[in-house]
Amino acid sequence: MLSLEALQQWYDPADPVHGIEHVRRVVALAEKIAAAEGADTEIVRVAAYLHDAVDKGQALPNGRQTHHLAAAQIAAHFLRQAGWDEARIAAVQHCIRAHRFRQGEETPQTLEAKVVFDADKLDALGAIGAARAIARAVQKGLPFYFPPSPRFLESGVLESQELHSAYHEYWYKLRRLKERLFTPTARRLAAERETIMNAFFEALKKEAEATLDCHSPL
Repeated sequence: MLSLEALQQWYDPADPVHGIEHVRRVVALAEKIAAAEGADTEIVRVAAYLHDAVDKGQALPNGRQTHHLAAAQIAAHFLRQAGWDEARIAAVQHCIRAHRFRQGEETPQTLEAKVVFDADKLDALGAIGAARAIARAVQKGLPFYFPPSPRFLESGVLESQELHSAYHEYWYKLRRLKERLFTPTARRLAAERETIMNAFFEALKKEAEATLDCHSPL
């Protein structure tokens, strides 16, 4: 029902963070977890395909902070046109609205929503997760590494003039993802990815801090 051609209208193929390649990986992970956990694969698959969908001609209020709400609306419109019944549309919308890490207004309640949440978070772990964090920092004009303040390390709150680098994202979000996963299958898949990601960011910190005091003239 959903093809790469259909997805082009909602996803930027050149976006390395939330583009079509991310969606394809999340769909594959979601299908694998759904099969192992006994979830409704059709609900999971469609929600995974549409979880980051954005109308390219419409600016989102508050940017990505509300993208899950916009994606849920797109899903409802698309699925009604495809003849889905309202109960299954609502199930897909719940999966989409509940997939974000940084929100608490709707958390995953169904097995299908938990599967989609877990699949999306798995793509933020491992080598790919590290690459996506770096790409996101570049997109936002932020550095790979900026020395985190004691305040940020303790509370996640930036000091004045402190930049939210890719390392900050790792410290605040990525290193906590495994403990937030719902399904046993996802937690097993996360174990190796977490080890790879932690090693990368610790190496990034070590290499970056080794050059912070170097001020050789040009």
